[in-house]
Amino acid sequence: MTKKEKVLYIQDSLEKLYPKTPIPLNHDSIFTLLVAVVLSAQCTDARVNTITPKLFKRANTAKLMSEMSIEEIAEIIRPCGLTPMKSKGLKGLSEIICDDHQGKVPNSFEALEALPSVGHKTASVVMSQGFGHPAFPVDTHIHRLMKRWGLTSGKNVKQTEKDAKRLFPIENWNKLHLQIIFYGRSHSPARGWKPEIDFITSIVNPIAFRK
Repeated sequence: MTKKEKVLYIQDSLEKLYPKTPIPLNHDSIFTLLVAVVLSAQCTDARVNTITPKLFKRANTAKLMSEMSIEEIAEIIRPCGLTPMKSKGLKGLSEIICDDHQGKVPNSFEALEALPSVGHKTASVVMSQGFGHPAFPVDTHIHRLMKRWGLTSGKNVKQTEKDAKRLFPIENWNKLHLQIIFYGRSHSPARGWKPEIDFITSIVNPIAFRK
C-alpha cells in the first residue's frame, strides 16, 4: 500500500470504530482541562478522573487554585505521581494565568508553553480540545502506532507529529488523534500485541509483526 492508501484506510477504519470521540479527561472548562492534562503526565486518565473531582471542588478556577498552597495541592493530587513537580506547576501556572492573562487560559501555543509544567503536548491538547485549534498532540499511543503503521521513523515525538500533520488532513487532526489513542489502547497495545486484534497494522504494515 502507498502511504496515501494507508492514510485513507486508517481514517476510514477509525471513523467506523470511533464515530464519537469524547475527551477521556473529565473537565467542565478550559482551565480544568488544562489541569487534568498536566496531571495525566505518566498517569492514566482513569486515575486522574478519580482525583480531579476533589481538586475541582476545592479550586476549579485559576484564581481559586492560585490561593491554594503547594502543600494543599500536593495532598490531593498525590495518587497521580510526580507530586512535587505537578503541585508546584499547578500553583505556578494558576498564578501566571491570574497575573498575566486576566484569569483566563491563554489561547496560543507560545503563551501556554510558557506556563510551568506545560509542554508542547499539553499545549496541543488544550489548543485542540479546548479552543478547537487544529493540533495533533502525540502521546505514547500515537507515537507507537505511527511507527507500526510505517508512517514515521519513530525516532522522536517531534518527528512523529510532523509526519502526522503532513500525512493527515488538517480538518481531521483534532478528532483523529483521539481515535488513534482509543485504537492503541484497545487494539494495539505496547504489550500483548497480536495481529488478530490489531487489524489495521495487519493490513497497512504486516511486516511490523515480524520485527
